[in-house]
This record gives sequence, structure tokens and C-alpha cells, in this order.
Amino acid sequence: MKRSAELAPALAAAARTVASVAAGRSLSDAMERRSEHADDSMRGAQSDLCYGTLRSYGHVQAIVHALSRKGAGEPRLQALLWCALYALASGRYASYTVVDQAVRATALLELWPARGYVNGLLRSYLRKRDALERRIAADPQALHQHPLWWIEAVQRSCPGSWRAVLAAGNTHPPMCLRVNRQHTTALAYAERLAAAGIAARRVGDAALLLAKAVPVERLPGFAAGDVSVQDAGAQRAAALMDLAPRQRVLDACAAPGGKSAHILETEDVSLTALDADATRAARIESGLARLGLAGAVRVADCTALETWWDGKPFARILADVPCSGSGVARRHPDIKWLRRAQDLPAFARRQALILDALWRVLAPGGKLLYVTCSMFAEENGAVVDAFRACTPQARQLALPDGAPAQLLPGPEHDGFYFALLEKAA
Repeated sequence: MKRSAELAPALAAAARTVASVAAGRSLSDAMERRSEHADDSMRGAQSDLCYGTLRSYGHVQAIVHALSRKGAGEPRLQALLWCALYALASGRYASYTVVDQAVRATALLELWPARGYVNGLLRSYLRKRDALERRIAADPQALHQHPLWWIEAVQRSCPGSWRAVLAAGNTHPPMCLRVNRQHTTALAYAERLAAAGIAARRVGDAALLLAKAVPVERLPGFAAGDVSVQDAGAQRAAALMDLAPRQRVLDACAAPGGKSAHILETEDVSLTALDADATRAARIESGLARLGLAGAVRVADCTALETWWDGKPFARILADVPCSGSGVARRHPDIKWLRRAQDLPAFARRQALILDALWRVLAPGGKLLYVTCSMFAEENGAVVDAFRACTPQARQLALPDGAPAQLLPGPEHDGFYFALLEKAA
């Protein structure tokens, strides 16, 4: 059980943040605004409450709805109750501590008249917990902790594994490292981790999965570029591209730059990395500098060829296209509730435009790797099939590693989709 000293202010801060997300703001933006003046312990507790609450959002919403007699209520008050219910379910605090600290948090939120309401609702939940949980289990959104449209989309796309996909979306994501093989080997770095008291195991040529997440400052040689944090599923991309020395390679939607860096760590190629956002492009540059890698980083929309392309074709193209992010929802739990069903066709249209544009800059005999971090067929196979149907030169190749195109999120990696296309010579 954790100490309660920081719980009331952490609950109040988390309630403000979660209320902002419920109003439509992204979690990263809301947390950045709310945690500027928090100390490390406060920031850690606030982060856990925000992420945990949003992972279980459908569930805690259903509980408050079942127990509340006041309707929707003040947004920060509702968010405080959601956060307190997550704190109770987490097992990190004694039940009486959560109730007491949630009541104290009402004062920090200047919601003094709600003290009795918060105390009564949380105590009512503790008394009726078992019966209430059985009751709300009949609600798919509360049971699976995803919006109903999202559940239905996963059922269509992953009919044999949809329950596992949804369950994975409610878990803590794994922390995986990518060893910079320009500097060292995975085996040698694993020994350095062990010496530092950090348990890890290999899950790929350069991938080490940590038994427990740690701050990057604890990773030996991180500042010197010996290692990066990158999901094991994302590390699959570079291996599928059939890279060779001196190839001209394009990473068309490159930010934050992990895949660009991995390409350069894998092979001595001439890399161009594009991103439409200047701030995100700057992160690519700083990441490459830390790793001691050289690539040309450009701020450009990859579909606006006239703004960036010099007329020379690329032998390899990575199209890690914008998507729903449904395969990485556990890392960004707000997207489950900020996305809408109508976003999927909009993403698919953008993805089709990107494919069409990039095909024009791919050399004959060249290969394009289409990647999403989505679990939805509408953004994956459907986009690739439609492109192939109207592009006679496009041939879809078997993936070199023999693994399925769709990686399901699990204990070792997030969810990704990969399709390798070759342009007829």
C-alpha cells in the first residue's frame, strides 16, 4: 500500500486533466499543462491516476452512472470520482485512504459542497461492489472498457482474437529497448543492464524487453546513443525493408524518428526523413544526433511532391502512415474516447493519398513498406487492396520474416500492420 500524503493533490490534479480529456483535449497536452509545477512524486502519482482512469474509463463511467442521483454533474467532480474509483481498483491504497483523500480533493478543486456526495458515492460502491460489478458486466462498453463502435470494429477486423485485443488495450504497455548496433550488441548491452540491476530479455536481434519500466536516465549509455526506447513491434519495420548499402531511402512520415534511426543503424543508406510538423521534425534531428547518425530531415507534407522531391527515385520507402492508433491505445488511452467511428474513412482517404503520392517517387523494382499502428481492417488490408486494384505495377510480397501482416498487441509488443509492395521494373 502506498502512503496517502500526496494522494489528495494527485487526485485533484488528475481530475482536472481527465476532465480536460473528456472535453476533447489530448492527454499529452492536458498533462503537460497540468504538471508543469508538480514535483516528481506528485507527477508520478498524477500520471498513474490519469492513465489508469482512462484505460478503465468505460468501467468507472458506468459505476458513477449507476450510483449517481445527480446526473452528469460538474465535469471535474465526475472526473474526481472516476479517478478515485480507479485508485480503489488499483489496490495501491487502502480503501479508507482513497475515500478520505477524495473528499479532501474536493476542497482542492473548490468543490466544497460535494464532499458529502463524494464520500457517500464511494462508500456506496464499496458496500455494493460485487453486485454492482455483476450488473454493469452486461454493458459491453463497461466490460471491455472501449467505446461500443471500437469494440465492433475490432470484432470485424479480428474475429478470432477480438477479446484478447481489447484486453491488451487495457494493460500497461511493455518497455522495449533497441540497441544501437553501430555502438554495441544486444548481448553486450544486456550484460550492462544486468550490472545496473535492470532485468531484461532479448525479443529480437536488437530488441531487449525490460521486466519493469525504468526512467531513461537509468539506462546505461542512453545519452551516448547506445540504446533507444522503441516497441518491439515497431522494430520489425527496418528488418522488412530489404535494405542494402548506398540505397536511397525515404521515411515519409518519420516523426518521432525511431524507425528512421533504426534504418540507419541497420544499414549504410542515404536516408531522407520527412514530417509535416516542424516541432516533430526537430525531434527527429535531435534523436539522430544523440545516436550519432546522419540523415536529411525535411519539414514537408509527403503528398506535396513539388515542395520536397528532387526528381530522383527512391529504392526503398517507408510509409508509416497516420492512423487511428488503435494498436497502441494502451500507450495513449485517451484516443479510445477521442476517436469517432467516422474517423476511420477519413484516415483511409489520407492513407490512400499518401500511397498514391509515394508510388510516384519509388524506383522501378523498388519496395514500399506500408505500416500502421492500427487494428482496424479499414486502415490496413482494405487500403492496400484498393491501391493494388488500381495500380497494375504494384505487387504485394510475402513478408520476409514469415510472420503475419497484422501483429496483435500482447505482452511483448503493440499492434501493427505491415504490407510490402514492389513496383514492377
